[in-house]
Amino acid sequence: MTTSTDRKGPNIKAILIISIGVALNTALAAQMAQWSYSWFPPQASSAAPYVDDLFALETAIGSFLWFGLTAVIAWTLLFNRAPKYDESYGEPIEGNNRLEITWTIIPTVIVFAIAIYSMQVNDKLDALGPKHKYAIGTDPVAVAEVDPRATVGPIDVISRQWSWEFIYPDGTRSSELHLPVDQRVNFRLISEDVNHSFYVPAFRLKQDIIPGSVISYSLTPTKQGRFRLRDAMFSGAYFSQNQTDVIVESEDSYSQWLTATAKQPLQPGLSPGNALYAKRLANGNKGWATVPPAPPPMVNDPGDASIPHDA
Repeated sequence: MTTSTDRKGPNIKAILIISIGVALNTALAAQMAQWSYSWFPPQASSAAPYVDDLFALETAIGSFLWFGLTAVIAWTLLFNRAPKYDESYGEPIEGNNRLEITWTIIPTVIVFAIAIYSMQVNDKLDALGPKHKYAIGTDPVAVAEVDPRATVGPIDVISRQWSWEFIYPDGTRSSELHLPVDQRVNFRLISEDVNHSFYVPAFRLKQDIIPGSVISYSLTPTKQGRFRLRDAMFSGAYFSQNQTDVIVESEDSYSQWLTATAKQPLQPGLSPGNALYAKRLANGNKGWATVPPAPPPMVNDPGDASIPHDA
């Protein structure tokens, strides 16, 4: 007896539809990656482009997967839905080695690609220096190392509940952080009470500040302007108000400000938490339990909280 086997050729129509869908999805994912750059504040440090590029890559991959899966689900609902009253099970795909290998390899490649690129970005940033523990009662500044590549600093960043204080190498103190543009600056991050976080969105850099530790931290501002420094660590009732400005200016303007400020007498600096705490006391000290804010820091330049910031 002679038998014949019908061999079906490739489904050209299906291949064409899938190819068009993949091409459109790729174009849409690439456009989403480009749009993602506009979701952030302006790039104001040498680290910002690397961080934004990494985020754009992750946005592109996430968009490709989301739109692709959504399109497959929509196509199935519109053109491959089961007939009415059909309660049978779908065709089992168990044992399809080709499919199982495919959906194992693709996520593995994506995860490794993101991981490798992320490590490369971290190597390029290279902003964090050594962290040193110090015993309570000793001088924390004495145990901190200075970044040998920095041309400015070290500038001591003192965080408290809830205020910032900046001490420059010549002893000048301010409530707003002044930095020269296009120069690597080294900081010594110190907390006088609880955990805080040094976070400037325009710089794309964030570093937690741990009590009992001095953290050497460096960055290079690349854009002149007034940018916002925020405490990104929950540190108590008024941590969201623990903000100040970072003024990035030319080297000449920075030097002139430093010289003029050093001649000013010490005066109370910015401390938004104190005003809120005074209002709380005036209303009968009601609400969530909280500690009294630290006294305003005594600085040469208290800054001006009424000036609008760029980011």
